[in-house]
Amino acid sequence: MRVLGLISGTSHDGIDAAVVDFTAGDASAASGVALQGTVLASTSVPYAPELRARLIAALPPAQTTLAEVAELDTLIGQAFAEVAADIAAEVGEVDAVCSHGQTVYHWVDGAHALGTLQIGQPAWIAERVGAPVVSDIRIRDITAGGHGAPLVSFLDELLLRTRGGVSAALNLGGISNMTVVRPDGLVAYDIGPANALVDAVIVEHALNPLGYDDDARIARTGRVDEALLTALLADPYYALTPPKSTGKEHFHLGYVHEHLAAQGREIPVEDVVRTFTELTVQTVARDVSAAGIGFLAVSGGGCRNPLILDGLRAALPGTQVVLADELGAPADSKEAILLALIGWCTMHGVAAIVPGGTGAREPRILGTITPGAGPLVMPQPVPGIESLILAEAPAS
Repeated sequence: MRVLGLISGTSHDGIDAAVVDFTAGDASAASGVALQGTVLASTSVPYAPELRARLIAALPPAQTTLAEVAELDTLIGQAFAEVAADIAAEVGEVDAVCSHGQTVYHWVDGAHALGTLQIGQPAWIAERVGAPVVSDIRIRDITAGGHGAPLVSFLDELLLRTRGGVSAALNLGGISNMTVVRPDGLVAYDIGPANALVDAVIVEHALNPLGYDDDARIARTGRVDEALLTALLADPYYALTPPKSTGKEHFHLGYVHEHLAAQGREIPVEDVVRTFTELTVQTVARDVSAAGIGFLAVSGGGCRNPLILDGLRAALPGTQVVLADELGAPADSKEAILLALIGWCTMHGVAAIVPGGTGAREPRILGTITPGAGPLVMPQPVPGIESLILAEAPAS
Protein backbone atom coordinates (compact mmCIF):
# COMPACT_ATOMS: atom_id res chain seq x y z
CA MET A 1 0.00 0.00 0.00
CA ARG A 2 1.31 3.41 -0.99
CA VAL A 3 0.53 5.99 1.67
CA LEU A 4 1.22 9.71 1.44
CA GLY A 5 2.03 11.47 4.71
CA LEU A 6 1.53 15.24 5.05
CA ILE A 7 2.40 17.54 7.94
CA SER A 8 3.15 21.12 8.82
CA GLY A 9 4.88 21.25 12.16
CA THR A 10 5.15 23.75 14.98
CA SER A 11 7.49 25.92 12.92
CA HIS A 12 4.48 26.49 10.59
CA ASP A 13 6.79 27.35 7.70
CA GLY A 14 5.53 24.88 5.11
CA ILE A 15 4.27 21.41 4.25
CA ASP A 16 6.38 18.24 4.42
CA ALA A 17 5.27 15.26 2.36
CA ALA A 18 6.50 11.70 1.87
CA VAL A 19 5.14 8.72 -0.05
CA VAL A 20 5.98 5.36 1.50
CA ASP A 21 5.28 2.02 -0.15
CA PHE A 22 4.51 -0.44 2.67
CA THR A 23 4.75 -4.20 2.27
CA ALA A 24 3.57 -6.45 5.09
CA GLY A 25 4.78 -9.95 5.79
CA ASP A 26 2.67 -12.87 7.04
CA ALA A 27 -0.48 -11.43 8.63
CA SER A 28 -1.28 -14.66 10.50
CA ALA A 29 1.35 -14.11 13.20
CA ALA A 30 -0.33 -13.23 16.51
CA SER A 31 2.41 -10.75 17.36
CA GLY A 32 1.93 -8.73 14.18
CA VAL A 33 3.41 -8.32 10.73
CA ALA A 34 6.94 -7.57 9.65
CA LEU A 35 6.50 -4.29 7.81
CA GLN A 36 8.86 -2.88 5.22
CA GLY A 37 8.57 0.68 3.99
CA THR A 38 10.27 2.16 0.95
CA VAL A 39 10.31 5.95 0.77
CA LEU A 40 9.44 6.62 -2.87
CA ALA A 41 9.47 10.43 -2.74
CA SER A 42 9.63 13.28 -0.27
CA THR A 43 9.42 17.05 -0.45
CA SER A 44 9.05 20.20 1.60
CA VAL A 45 7.02 23.10 0.19
CA PRO A 46 6.98 26.51 1.91
CA TYR A 47 3.67 28.17 2.62
CA ALA A 48 2.91 31.15 0.40
CA PRO A 49 4.16 34.21 2.34
CA GLU A 50 0.72 35.76 2.64
CA LEU A 51 -0.80 32.52 3.95
CA ARG A 52 1.98 32.06 6.50
CA ALA A 53 1.53 35.66 7.64
CA ARG A 54 -2.22 35.11 8.18
CA LEU A 55 -1.55 31.88 10.05
CA ILE A 56 1.02 33.50 12.36
CA ALA A 57 -1.33 36.41 13.03
CA ALA A 58 -4.07 33.99 14.13
CA LEU A 59 -1.99 31.87 16.51
CA PRO A 60 -2.13 32.22 20.31
CA PRO A 61 -1.79 34.46 22.20
CA ALA A 62 -3.33 36.59 19.43
CA GLN A 63 -7.09 36.92 19.28
CA THR A 64 -8.83 35.67 16.15
CA THR A 65 -12.33 35.00 14.82
CA LEU A 66 -14.22 31.90 13.78
CA ALA A 67 -14.42 33.42 10.31
CA GLU A 68 -10.61 33.58 10.10
CA VAL A 69 -10.29 30.00 11.40
CA ALA A 70 -12.78 28.80 8.78
CA GLU A 71 -10.97 30.61 5.99
CA LEU A 72 -7.55 29.32 7.12
CA ASP A 73 -8.99 25.79 7.35
CA THR A 74 -9.91 26.01 3.68
CA LEU A 75 -6.77 27.80 2.47
CA ILE A 76 -4.44 25.42 4.30
CA GLY A 77 -6.48 22.42 3.13
CA GLN A 78 -6.11 23.63 -0.44
CA ALA A 79 -2.37 24.16 0.02
CA PHE A 80 -2.03 20.61 1.38
CA ALA A 81 -4.08 19.33 -1.56
CA GLU A 82 -1.74 21.00 -4.07
CA VAL A 83 1.33 19.41 -2.47
CA ALA A 84 -0.44 16.04 -2.26
CA ALA A 85 -1.48 16.11 -5.91
CA ASP A 86 2.02 16.97 -7.09
CA ILE A 87 3.85 14.27 -5.15
CA ALA A 88 1.17 11.67 -5.91
CA ALA A 89 1.61 12.40 -9.61
CA GLU A 90 5.38 12.05 -9.19
CA VAL A 91 5.08 8.43 -7.98
CA GLY A 92 2.11 7.50 -10.17
CA GLU A 93 -0.63 7.13 -7.58
CA VAL A 94 -1.25 6.59 -3.87
CA ASP A 95 -3.71 4.32 -2.10
CA ALA A 96 -4.28 6.53 0.94
CA VAL A 97 -3.25 9.85 2.47
CA CYS A 98 -2.68 10.76 6.10
CA SER A 99 -2.70 14.49 6.80
CA HIS A 100 -1.73 15.98 10.13
CA GLY A 101 -2.78 19.46 9.06
CA GLN A 102 -1.56 22.51 10.94
CA THR A 103 -1.79 22.71 14.72
CA VAL A 104 -3.25 26.04 15.79
CA TYR A 105 -4.00 25.24 19.43
CA HIS A 106 -3.01 22.53 21.90
CA TRP A 107 -5.01 22.78 25.13
CA VAL A 108 -2.98 21.70 28.16
CA ASP A 109 -4.07 22.29 31.75
CA GLY A 110 -1.31 21.43 34.19
CA ALA A 111 -0.30 17.83 33.62
CA HIS A 112 -3.22 17.02 31.31
CA ALA A 113 -4.00 17.66 27.66
CA LEU A 114 -7.70 18.41 27.20
CA GLY A 115 -7.96 19.18 23.51
CA THR A 116 -6.12 19.98 20.33
CA LEU A 117 -7.01 21.64 17.03
CA GLN A 118 -5.41 21.00 13.66
CA ILE A 119 -6.77 22.75 10.58
CA GLY A 120 -6.37 22.10 6.86
CA GLN A 121 -9.67 20.60 5.68
CA PRO A 122 -8.94 17.03 4.48
CA ALA A 123 -11.87 16.97 2.05
CA TRP A 124 -9.86 19.24 -0.28
CA ILE A 125 -7.11 16.60 -0.34
CA ALA A 126 -9.54 13.74 -0.94
CA GLU A 127 -11.19 15.68 -3.75
CA ARG A 128 -7.89 16.49 -5.44
CA VAL A 129 -6.08 13.17 -5.03
CA GLY A 130 -9.06 10.80 -5.11
CA ALA A 131 -7.73 8.61 -2.31
CA PRO A 132 -9.15 8.28 1.24
CA VAL A 133 -7.61 10.69 3.74
CA VAL A 134 -6.89 9.93 7.40
CA SER A 135 -6.86 13.10 9.50
CA ASP A 136 -7.49 14.52 12.99
CA ILE A 137 -5.08 11.98 14.42
CA ARG A 138 -4.17 13.47 17.82
CA ILE A 139 -7.52 13.77 19.57
CA ARG A 140 -8.16 10.02 19.93
CA ASP A 141 -5.04 9.73 22.07
CA ILE A 142 -6.18 12.65 24.24
CA THR A 143 -9.58 11.03 24.84
CA ALA A 144 -7.70 7.99 26.18
CA GLY A 145 -5.83 10.16 28.68
CA GLY A 146 -2.77 10.89 26.54
CA HIS A 147 -1.21 14.16 25.53
CA GLY A 148 -1.71 13.59 21.81
CA ALA A 149 2.05 14.09 21.60
CA PRO A 150 4.67 13.17 20.74
CA LEU A 151 3.05 10.75 18.30
CA VAL A 152 6.44 10.13 16.70
CA SER A 153 7.21 7.90 19.70
CA PHE A 154 5.34 5.11 17.87
CA LEU A 155 7.78 5.21 14.96
CA ASP A 156 10.77 5.78 17.24
CA GLU A 157 10.03 2.68 19.30
CA LEU A 158 9.82 0.50 16.19
CA LEU A 159 13.15 1.84 14.90
CA LEU A 160 15.02 1.72 18.22
CA ARG A 161 13.63 -1.41 19.90
CA THR A 162 16.47 -3.71 18.78
CA ARG A 163 19.39 -1.44 19.69
CA GLY A 164 19.74 -2.48 23.35
CA GLY A 165 20.82 -0.22 26.17
CA VAL A 166 19.20 3.20 26.46
CA SER A 167 18.62 4.90 23.11
CA ALA A 168 16.54 7.87 22.06
CA ALA A 169 15.20 9.81 19.11
CA LEU A 170 15.13 13.59 19.27
CA ASN A 171 13.06 15.83 17.02
CA LEU A 172 14.00 19.51 16.80
CA GLY A 173 11.07 21.31 15.22
CA GLY A 174 9.41 24.36 16.70
CA ILE A 175 9.28 22.30 19.89
CA SER A 176 11.87 19.67 20.85
CA ASN A 177 10.51 16.25 21.72
CA MET A 178 12.26 13.03 22.62
CA THR A 179 11.47 9.32 22.76
CA VAL A 180 13.59 7.33 25.21
CA VAL A 181 13.62 3.55 24.70
CA ARG A 182 14.90 1.33 27.51
CA PRO A 183 14.89 -2.46 27.79
CA ASP A 184 12.02 -2.14 30.29
CA GLY A 185 9.88 0.36 28.42
CA LEU A 186 9.51 3.74 26.78
CA VAL A 187 8.85 7.34 27.71
CA ALA A 188 8.33 10.25 25.34
CA TYR A 189 7.57 13.92 25.88
CA ASP A 190 8.08 17.49 24.73
CA ILE A 191 11.29 18.92 26.19
CA GLY A 192 10.70 22.58 25.36
CA PRO A 193 11.34 25.08 22.55
CA ALA A 194 13.71 24.11 19.75
CA ASN A 195 13.25 26.62 16.94
CA ALA A 196 10.00 28.31 18.05
CA LEU A 197 11.47 31.23 19.96
CA VAL A 198 14.36 31.88 17.58
CA ASP A 199 11.95 31.86 14.63
CA ALA A 200 9.64 34.29 16.43
CA VAL A 201 12.48 36.76 16.99
CA ILE A 202 13.73 36.49 13.41
CA VAL A 203 10.27 37.08 11.96
CA GLU A 204 9.56 40.02 14.29
CA HIS A 205 12.81 41.78 13.40
CA ALA A 206 12.80 40.68 9.73
CA LEU A 207 16.37 39.45 10.16
CA ASN A 208 16.10 37.39 6.97
CA PRO A 209 13.34 36.42 4.50
CA LEU A 210 13.47 32.74 5.50
CA GLY A 211 11.97 33.19 8.96
CA TYR A 212 14.56 30.94 10.61
CA ASP A 213 18.27 31.04 11.43
CA ASP A 214 19.71 29.30 8.38
CA ASP A 215 23.04 27.64 9.28
CA ALA A 216 22.99 29.63 12.58
CA ARG A 217 24.27 32.68 10.69
CA ILE A 218 22.54 35.12 13.04
CA ALA A 219 23.32 33.28 16.27
CA ARG A 220 27.00 33.06 15.33
CA THR A 221 27.24 36.87 15.48
CA GLY A 222 25.89 37.03 19.04
CA ARG A 223 26.86 35.79 22.46
CA VAL A 224 24.98 33.93 25.18
CA ASP A 225 23.46 36.32 27.71
CA GLU A 226 23.91 34.31 30.92
CA ALA A 227 21.39 36.26 32.99
CA LEU A 228 18.67 35.82 30.37
CA LEU A 229 19.53 32.14 29.95
CA THR A 230 19.30 31.55 33.72
CA ALA A 231 15.85 33.13 33.79
CA LEU A 232 14.69 31.03 30.83
CA LEU A 233 15.92 27.79 32.40
CA ALA A 234 13.82 28.53 35.50
CA ASP A 235 10.57 28.02 33.56
CA PRO A 236 8.41 25.61 35.64
CA TYR A 237 7.59 23.52 32.55
CA TYR A 238 11.02 21.90 32.60
CA ALA A 239 10.41 20.54 36.10
CA LEU A 240 7.18 18.74 35.13
CA THR A 241 7.36 14.95 35.07
CA PRO A 242 6.94 13.21 31.70
CA PRO A 243 4.79 12.46 29.84
CA LYS A 244 4.12 16.13 29.14
CA SER A 245 3.45 18.30 26.12
CA THR A 246 3.70 21.95 25.21
CA GLY A 247 3.58 24.22 22.20
CA LYS A 248 3.37 27.77 20.99
CA GLU A 249 0.53 28.42 23.41
CA HIS A 250 3.36 28.71 25.95
CA PHE A 251 6.53 29.40 23.97
CA HIS A 252 5.64 32.31 21.69
CA LEU A 253 6.72 35.87 20.89
CA GLY A 254 4.91 37.26 23.93
CA TYR A 255 6.98 34.88 26.08
CA VAL A 256 10.11 36.40 24.54
CA HIS A 257 8.89 39.94 25.26
CA GLU A 258 8.07 39.09 28.88
CA HIS A 259 11.55 37.69 29.55
CA LEU A 260 13.31 40.58 27.83
CA ALA A 261 11.24 43.14 29.75
CA ALA A 262 12.06 41.37 33.02
CA GLN A 263 15.78 41.90 32.34
CA GLY A 264 15.24 45.66 32.42
CA ARG A 265 18.00 46.37 29.90
CA GLU A 266 18.62 46.34 26.19
CA ILE A 267 19.92 43.06 24.81
CA PRO A 268 21.17 43.02 21.20
CA VAL A 269 18.91 40.92 18.99
CA GLU A 270 21.86 38.75 17.91
CA ASP A 271 22.48 37.92 21.58
CA VAL A 272 18.80 37.06 22.01
CA VAL A 273 18.96 34.62 19.09
CA ARG A 274 22.18 33.10 20.40
CA THR A 275 20.75 32.73 23.90
CA PHE A 276 17.57 31.01 22.73
CA THR A 277 19.70 28.68 20.61
CA GLU A 278 21.73 27.81 23.70
CA LEU A 279 18.49 27.25 25.63
CA THR A 280 17.65 24.42 23.25
CA VAL A 281 21.10 22.88 23.68
CA GLN A 282 21.01 23.02 27.47
CA THR A 283 17.45 21.77 27.97
CA VAL A 284 17.98 18.85 25.60
CA ALA A 285 21.44 17.96 26.93
CA ARG A 286 20.21 18.04 30.52
CA ASP A 287 17.44 15.54 29.81
CA VAL A 288 19.61 13.28 27.64
CA SER A 289 22.28 13.16 30.32
CA ALA A 290 19.77 12.50 33.11
CA ALA A 291 18.29 9.58 31.17
CA GLY A 292 21.69 7.95 30.61
CA ILE A 293 21.17 7.81 26.86
CA GLY A 294 23.99 6.21 24.88
CA PHE A 295 22.61 6.66 21.35
CA LEU A 296 20.68 9.70 20.13
CA ALA A 297 19.20 10.01 16.62
CA VAL A 298 18.27 13.58 15.71
CA SER A 299 15.78 14.89 13.14
CA GLY A 300 13.81 18.05 12.38
CA GLY A 301 14.90 21.45 11.14
CA GLY A 302 17.05 22.08 14.21
CA CYS A 303 19.39 19.24 13.29
CA ARG A 304 20.60 21.46 10.42
CA ASN A 305 21.65 24.16 12.89
CA PRO A 306 25.36 23.53 13.57
CA LEU A 307 25.33 25.44 16.86
CA ILE A 308 22.65 23.09 18.16
CA LEU A 309 24.08 19.84 16.82
CA ASP A 310 27.70 20.65 17.68
CA GLY A 311 26.56 22.01 21.04
CA LEU A 312 24.82 18.74 21.86
CA ARG A 313 27.84 16.68 20.87
CA ALA A 314 30.09 18.84 23.03
CA ALA A 315 27.72 18.67 26.00
CA LEU A 316 27.20 14.90 25.67
CA PRO A 317 30.63 13.31 25.21
CA GLY A 318 29.31 9.92 26.36
CA THR A 319 26.44 9.87 23.87
CA GLN A 320 26.64 8.93 20.20
CA VAL A 321 24.74 11.75 18.46
CA VAL A 322 23.76 10.96 14.85
CA LEU A 323 21.15 12.02 12.31
CA ALA A 324 17.99 9.93 12.07
CA ASP A 325 19.10 8.85 8.58
CA GLU A 326 21.07 6.08 10.29
CA LEU A 327 17.75 4.52 11.32
CA GLY A 328 16.41 4.58 7.75
CA ALA A 329 14.24 7.66 8.39
CA PRO A 330 15.75 10.70 6.64
CA ALA A 331 16.05 13.53 9.17
CA ASP A 332 14.28 16.06 6.94
CA SER A 333 11.23 13.89 6.18
CA LYS A 334 10.85 11.73 9.29
CA GLU A 335 7.61 13.32 10.47
CA ALA A 336 6.00 12.93 7.04
CA ILE A 337 7.09 9.28 7.08
CA LEU A 338 5.46 8.95 10.51
CA LEU A 339 2.20 10.27 9.06
CA ALA A 340 2.37 7.72 6.25
CA LEU A 341 2.88 4.98 8.85
CA ILE A 342 -0.06 6.19 10.94
CA GLY A 343 -2.20 6.23 7.79
CA TRP A 344 -1.25 2.62 7.03
CA CYS A 345 -2.03 1.62 10.60
CA THR A 346 -5.44 3.29 10.64
CA MET A 347 -6.42 1.69 7.33
CA HIS A 348 -5.36 -1.72 8.69
CA GLY A 349 -6.95 -1.35 12.14
CA VAL A 350 -3.66 -1.03 14.02
CA ALA A 351 -3.26 1.21 17.06
CA ALA A 352 -0.51 3.73 16.36
CA ILE A 353 0.37 4.94 19.82
CA VAL A 354 2.51 3.56 22.62
CA PRO A 355 0.96 4.42 26.00
CA GLY A 356 4.38 5.19 27.48
CA GLY A 357 4.95 7.64 24.67
CA THR A 358 1.90 9.84 25.17
CA GLY A 359 0.53 8.89 28.58
CA ALA A 360 -2.60 7.25 27.15
CA ARG A 361 -4.20 4.48 29.21
CA GLU A 362 -4.27 2.07 26.28
CA PRO A 363 -3.34 2.04 22.59
CA ARG A 364 -5.91 3.48 20.20
CA ILE A 365 -6.48 3.48 16.44
CA LEU A 366 -6.01 7.08 15.38
CA GLY A 367 -7.85 9.48 13.15
CA THR A 368 -10.97 9.87 11.08
CA ILE A 369 -11.28 8.91 7.40
CA THR A 370 -12.61 11.02 4.54
CA PRO A 371 -13.49 8.78 1.57
CA GLY A 372 -11.81 9.38 -1.77
CA ALA A 373 -13.39 9.36 -5.21
CA GLY A 374 -15.07 5.97 -4.78
CA PRO A 375 -16.51 3.80 -2.00
CA LEU A 376 -14.34 3.40 1.07
CA VAL A 377 -12.81 -0.09 0.95
CA MET A 378 -10.68 -1.01 3.95
CA PRO A 379 -7.85 -3.56 3.76
CA GLN A 380 -7.92 -6.72 5.84
CA PRO A 381 -7.04 -5.79 9.46
CA VAL A 382 -3.75 -7.03 10.92
CA PRO A 383 -2.96 -7.65 14.60
CA GLY A 384 -0.10 -5.16 14.82
CA ILE A 385 3.46 -4.46 13.70
CA GLU A 386 6.17 -6.77 14.95
CA SER A 387 9.03 -5.00 13.18
CA LEU A 388 9.66 -2.14 10.76
CA ILE A 389 12.44 -1.62 8.24
CA LEU A 390 12.63 1.67 6.35
CA ALA A 391 14.69 2.39 3.26
CA GLU A 392 14.82 4.97 0.52
CA ALA A 393 14.10 3.90 -3.04
CA PRO A 394 17.31 3.57 -5.08
CA ALA A 395 18.04 6.53 -7.32
CA SER A 396 16.83 5.95 -10.87
